[in-house]
Amino acid sequence: MEESKKKKKEELEWRRKTWKLVSKVRMESPLIQCITNFVSMDLMANTLLSAGASPAMVHSLEEISEFTPRVSALCLNVGTLSSSSLPAMIAAAKLCSQLNIPWVLDPVAVSASSFRFDACVQLVTFKPTVIRGNASEIISLSSSSLQSSAASMGVDSTHGSMDAVEAAKLLAQTSGAIVAVSGATDIVTDGNQVVGAHNGVPLMQKITATGCAVTALIAAFVAVDKSHALDAAVSALAVFGVAGELGMKMAKGPSSLRMHLIDSLYGLDEATLQSHVNITSLC
Repeated sequence: MEESKKKKKEELEWRRKTWKLVSKVRMESPLIQCITNFVSMDLMANTLLSAGASPAMVHSLEEISEFTPRVSALCLNVGTLSSSSLPAMIAAAKLCSQLNIPWVLDPVAVSASSFRFDACVQLVTFKPTVIRGNASEIISLSSSSLQSSAASMGVDSTHGSMDAVEAAKLLAQTSGAIVAVSGATDIVTDGNQVVGAHNGVPLMQKITATGCAVTALIAAFVAVDKSHALDAAVSALAVFGVAGELGMKMAKGPSSLRMHLIDSLYGLDEATLQSHVNITSLC
């Protein structure tokens, strides 16, 4: 009986936190700089706009010193990493670390090449606030070398999110970041506590850049609550998942789901969100 009451109280608290963060993003409209891949820019920008944030796809190294100090948060995504894009990412991450601006890393396909792996390892040294990836990416990044890292199919995961719990905890402990793993259950950890967000629909995996988009949303949530990055990351994952569930009710396939997901995120109200959010402590 006591356990049931405790669980119910926890559920209500997560619903309250999540709506509070949604409201803060809409009220404050945080400026989120995204240095990201060519495939994901559109969906990331529209996700941020629909949530109430202000996206800025500022990639040029020459602009970093002037622009990045003014942002609310930074989102780095290595999906189409190149030798010309990496210096801007490093410069922006370094500035954010120095200025205490929250930033989020998406280590897309980190084990695809030594160049990509080494770049992500270097970026982690600049202390990201949150690292979000799929299970294979998080397992790989938590490994000590590319040779011992988990094989992946490009940007697709060959592991379930629950397979990566221990790797995520290790990465959080060694990097100091909150680590989020996307999957059927999204998991988030600070190295000790592990929380699960159980929202979303399988068809979201058939839309390119949904993972990239939710990373940007995490950056927006962290921007308005820097001191509670774990809560912000879990809430962003749940909100994006709820938008997918609502969009799925009107969708006929991946393309229409993409449209309805964005519309659902934009129109999300307190009652609807709180009746759908499903966040639990896993350990």
